[in-house]
Amino acid sequence: MAVPKKKTSKSKRNMRKAHWKHTAALQAQKALSQGKSVLTGRSKGFYYPSDEEESSDEE
Repeated sequence: MAVPKKKTSKSKRNMRKAHWKHTAALQAQKALSQGKSVLTGRSKGFYYPSDEEESSDEE
């Protein structure tokens, strides 16, 4: 027979929520930093086709 689980305390719930929000904030910061490095054009760790390469392939 099923037995009800114990109720989670408010502090545990809040800790879990705070951890999730902190992780999301870190991921957003990393994504923004990565986007900025791609836009500057100085990064060498990324490969993405530029407009010049696409136009030469079409001809």
